[in-house]
Amino acid sequence: MDVRQLAAIVAIADHGTFSAAARSLYTVQSNISGHVSRLEKELGVTLVDRSQGGLTDDGARVVERARRVLNEIEDITADVTSRHDEVSGQTRIGIIGTTARWLTPLLLERLAHDHPNVRAVVRDGASSSLVPSVMTGELNAAVVHLPVDEPELVVDPLFAEDLFLLVGSGHRLSGADVVHLADLHDEPLLLPPTGSALRKVLERAAAGNDVNLRAQAEIDGVRLLTSLALDGFGAAIVPATAVPPSLSEDFSRVTVPELPRRVVASIRRRRPSPSAPSHVTLDVLATVIEREAEQQPGVHAGTSALPATRSPTERTTVTGDDVDRRAH
Repeated sequence: MDVRQLAAIVAIADHGTFSAAARSLYTVQSNISGHVSRLEKELGVTLVDRSQGGLTDDGARVVERARRVLNEIEDITADVTSRHDEVSGQTRIGIIGTTARWLTPLLLERLAHDHPNVRAVVRDGASSSLVPSVMTGELNAAVVHLPVDEPELVVDPLFAEDLFLLVGSGHRLSGADVVHLADLHDEPLLLPPTGSALRKVLERAAAGNDVNLRAQAEIDGVRLLTSLALDGFGAAIVPATAVPPSLSEDFSRVTVPELPRRVVASIRRRRPSPSAPSHVTLDVLATVIEREAEQQPGVHAGTSALPATRSPTERTTVTGDDVDRRAH
């Protein structure tokens, strides 16, 4: 088994066919076929279904581990070739969709200025998909919302964000600066699906105030939830970073004091330590948030996102439970 064989099977998984995999690796199809055939012979299983196309179940399992191996090799190369401030190489980072809209342009601009030889591959996704990808090594790090209860991950809080009620001008609560959770009792709302992290937060707050949240519709995905609210399909409770800073006068961003803040953090594996490109990217990420958070309504950097027992200037590692208790 060698790296070329692993690269070939991963390329097939990513591009669908032998010919497309060959083009992505700047080689010919016969080389890809040869690498895969030798790997199948060594493992004693069929990895690619030649008749139907795509990977077999065994192939999918091999690809999952092969990605980790190839990523680690890439990180080794980046570490060895990076010297002090002259960091070079690729980092793979995931960002939850709402935060990505606001944060990604700022991160990439600053990273290009401070570390022009670092290439960031950014994946947009939900926390539920990004956390496992960091655990398996497919991603070097991710920006997710808490809680995250994985002891093998290092969790660094970045900021806390308010949850707002987003309403159109025709809604009975439009124009209000503040409404209380009791005002939303049995009010039709666009809500996240039952069982989702945000829905659990909302239900917990509602139960503590003897309020029943009534779903006009359940929408899977905060960005879609926000888009539907902005398109006038109903009122919705959404995180601050989901709402454009310059909101149209046809909509109101209404504060609901009883709702807790959502805490957003970076996560990475405890072992191995992050590669040099990943390390500088996380540092740039924290710096950008410190400088830019106040420009985003409802976002609170610094001590708002840290446990009360920590110094405001101390960058520390905490668990998801620690921050969840702080946020609630």
